Amino acid sequence: MKASDNERVTRIGPGTECGRLMRHYWQPVALLDEFDPQLDPSMAQRPLKAVRLLGQDLLLWRDAQGQFALVDRACPHRGADLAFARVEPQGIRCPFHGWQFDAQGQCVQTPGEPAGSTLCQRVQQTRYPLRQACGVLFAWLGNDPSLAPPLPGLDCFAAPQSHTFAFKGMWHCNWLQAFEVGIDPAHTSFLHRFFEDASLEDTYGKQFRNASAGNAHGQRWPMSRVMREGQPPNIAFDETPYGYAITTRRELDESLTHVRVTHALFPHTFVIPLSETMTITQMHVPVDDTHTYWYSLFTSFDEPVQRQRMRDQRLVGVTLPDYLPRKHAGNRWGFDPEEQRTRTYLGMGEDDINVHDQWACESMGEIQDRTKEHLGTTDKIIMANRRWLLRTMDAMARGHTPGGVANAEVAQATTGPDTVDGIAPSDQWQAWWREQVQRKRAAAPWT
Repeated sequence: MKASDNERVTRIGPGTECGRLMRHYWQPVALLDEFDPQLDPSMAQRPLKAVRLLGQDLLLWRDAQGQFALVDRACPHRGADLAFARVEPQGIRCPFHGWQFDAQGQCVQTPGEPAGSTLCQRVQQTRYPLRQACGVLFAWLGNDPSLAPPLPGLDCFAAPQSHTFAFKGMWHCNWLQAFEVGIDPAHTSFLHRFFEDASLEDTYGKQFRNASAGNAHGQRWPMSRVMREGQPPNIAFDETPYGYAITTRRELDESLTHVRVTHALFPHTFVIPLSETMTITQMHVPVDDTHTYWYSLFTSFDEPVQRQRMRDQRLVGVTLPDYLPRKHAGNRWGFDPEEQRTRTYLGMGEDDINVHDQWACESMGEIQDRTKEHLGTTDKIIMANRRWLLRTMDAMARGHTPGGVANAEVAQATTGPDTVDGIAPSDQWQAWWREQVQRKRAAAPWT
């Protein structure tokens, strides 16, 4: 990739090409859990937090009626930092001169002005549309709120609260390298390889520890064995209105193949199977050019989600209230050379593969230098996605709007999408995986 193109696809601040593109899509801005006093005691008295999204400093707060507001962080009077605003029943008040704003961003009081002043009627904070879905607050930072599309009809948004769970974490890297690791089907055979298989009795909520759907000669193979023993992946993809449908097959023997169907939703979301009955919708949201929050939205097609169990599993790896990783470059991501020699391919733990992906992303540098890459055939989806990004930015320069779920018609028509992770007869794998999907949907209590 040319250095100029690498700059184009990685810089996301206001006024940049990729930044303008990103502002046409709904972006996760916070978990609802972040306003839960049990997880962050400060929220009991002051439900307000400074957030950074797409290189912008913003303020997210909840009023006495439970309504959320997302506004610019600088007071529109003289630019003081509203992260230190007083939270009052009628709104937030800037401590500098006492100006007060309601949840619509309207200035409602300017107490230092003369009696009868109507100045407050003419002062409006910049306010951004919000949507709630799957335990996440989504924001739209485009210039014209009337152009905001609906949220797409993904399973994580269609399922009831009882069958979903959301979590997030911070990585110190650019958004694109985080997303590219997620849509790369080849890396799982190596980066997430375990030399021994764990018991299938304790796999709930854990990636690459559960069993694949189907069986091999009467045996249920754990994913760790499939990744370790399957042949090099055969990767294919189809372009869709929302992005790409990706099919990865690993031959196990002459009669059986492992089939993994995943999806990439332009510009930064992927949907993958966690187990036979649960999927993950993961978004890689640019905080700024060198920091990214990943948001994982879990959807169960079976029993209600064990939310506390899944949260506790993941809190081992992050610190609250900012969801920062406990392992990072400063402590070598927990690398253990003895583990690498005897238990795992990477040597960075067996319980949380997010650390594996974090190392891959962060070790490239804050912004990966793609001019030095040597791409191979297994990188075909990476190359296709980069072409889509550049093509879209070129079209926007000519006055067009970006496609995918930024288009209202595409967003309304996008459902599912269906994923599978299983062992199928080699000569019937296409019919087999579709049958598995139909069976999973038919059994789900909410479909």
